[in-house]
Amino acid sequence: MSENLDKNDWLVEENDGQLSIDVYHDDHNVYIFAPIAGVKASDVDISITDEVITIKGVRTPGHDAGIEKHFTQECYWGPFSRSYVLPIAVNSENSKATLKDGLLRIEVPKDDKVKTRMIKINDTK
Repeated sequence: MSENLDKNDWLVEENDGQLSIDVYHDDHNVYIFAPIAGVKASDVDISITDEVITIKGVRTPGHDAGIEKHFTQECYWGPFSRSYVLPIAVNSENSKATLKDGLLRIEVPKDDKVKTRMIKINDTK
């Protein structure tokens, strides 16, 4: 450790924390689950397009003890974010999200429209 750093400087995070997610699908929807214990729904923003979903938020420790008062600080406190490229076409307009018992659940309907189009090749003679 550098002599210029305070012994607790390794506790300070300069970048957003990474949010872990599980993503799966069934016949009708894509589901995204993220454990975000200790975060209120008002502290989370979700944006979604037909291709990418982004979840941003902030975790606050719920206490005001400074770093110098901690024996151990393993929890990440501060801003977090995660962007995920959706692997299939979805209908982002009908998405819904719930936060219950520290688990964020996002449900995104699959797009029923077929976006693939066959093109006939004209034979030129």
